Amino acid sequence: MNYRIERDPLGERQVPADALYRIQTQRAVDNFPISGLRAHPDLVTATVQVKKAAARANASLGRLAADKARAIVTAADEVLAGSWRDQFVVDVYQAGAGTSHNMNANEVLANRAAEILGGVRGRYDVVHPNDHVNMGQSTNDVFPAATRLALLLGHEPFMAAAGRLAGSLGRKASEFDGILKVGRTHLQDAVPITLGQEFSGFQASVEAGAAGVAAAADGLRELNLGATAVGTGLNAGDDYVRLAIENLRQQTGLDLRPAANRFRVTQSMGDVLAYSGAVRRLAVEVGKIANDLRLLGMGPRAGLGEIQLPAVQPGSSIMPGKVNPSVPEMVNQVCYQVIGCDTTITMAAEAGQLELNVMMPVMAWNALHATTILRQAMAVLAERTVDGLTADAARCRELLDRSTAVATALSPYIGYAATAEIAKESVRTGRPIRDLVLERGLIDRQRLDRILSPEEMTRPGVPGQ
Repeated sequence: MNYRIERDPLGERQVPADALYRIQTQRAVDNFPISGLRAHPDLVTATVQVKKAAARANASLGRLAADKARAIVTAADEVLAGSWRDQFVVDVYQAGAGTSHNMNANEVLANRAAEILGGVRGRYDVVHPNDHVNMGQSTNDVFPAATRLALLLGHEPFMAAAGRLAGSLGRKASEFDGILKVGRTHLQDAVPITLGQEFSGFQASVEAGAAGVAAAADGLRELNLGATAVGTGLNAGDDYVRLAIENLRQQTGLDLRPAANRFRVTQSMGDVLAYSGAVRRLAVEVGKIANDLRLLGMGPRAGLGEIQLPAVQPGSSIMPGKVNPSVPEMVNQVCYQVIGCDTTITMAAEAGQLELNVMMPVMAWNALHATTILRQAMAVLAERTVDGLTADAARCRELLDRSTAVATALSPYIGYAATAEIAKESVRTGRPIRDLVLERGLIDRQRLDRILSPEEMTRPGVPGQ
């Protein structure tokens, strides 16, 4: 490989001759050969949007020469259009605060802007990474702002995936509304329910979880741009803050606002933690639904078998014809990972000290990774499982008719103790609840038919009244 020699206050370093990044990025590559993971695409996009907005603001204030600002903006637009993404090479596990990531962005944009102005890579007299691209900024305001912005960039697609899943579950709730089945609590028979009612609970759980994510997203709209190193705004100023955030609003179409207290947003990653916590809650809801779909579809002969999940792939390398609930199994694993990501974010959020939380890189990666995989998992669950699942109404009714839990409807008429005695007798002998009640002369036949009607039991009130 051909190299060029670059220098910084620590000495010299070889940098690949064709690299748009420079020596500080190269030091980070050498220092952190940890995971092979690179910055999330949305974090790159968000960081470059910040750089573009800052260049425009600085030019408007007369601090940055117009030609340099135009070149930086052009370079930023190239990255936003998909070019030069391979030049963002720093591992996600890097030095604290995200300085390496920030400098990677500064260096790529500086070298590309210099080329646009007729310069060459590796020469920084035309456009300098720190003096020009990073003007009025610090990693300590760029990285938290970019993290928030990156999460907001993915928020609408995330909410769309949640809405798609909720809608699919809602359609099944309507389709299955008339299918009676036995309810279950503690994995034991409980009073009747309709399959549609069960699925309506699934739908509402996803909708409630998604509403929590939407509410938490509002806190991400506060940006500490212009806070610079510790929140004081050194080398930035209120005019810069106003212009930079207005530029970001214009560039992204997002509703963004300056932080009400720049010290808080520089010190604390609590808003990111709140968003992650809401995503975790939704993951728990979705994971529970995936579990329930696996339980309801278990069989096909020796399990519940109340629903059939679409077959998406062979289930066994040794048992021909076996089909597994592959998509819900994948969803469960994704949900476990999301919970793990949130645990990491929780620990990192608490680990901030004084004016800055230096654990931001691991928080950004985990928050963006969690939202990405849960978004995709919800979309696949809706498309490849929920949309195509069917109900076995006959199997649902068979299991309902065998259940003794319908005896619960007798309690208002003959009391809890007598009802329990009849239920135990039914379990012991296998005789129907109805026959035992009539044999003992406890309730007349016509009234008993109304009381033991499963349809009556799925509606509020006392059956038979």
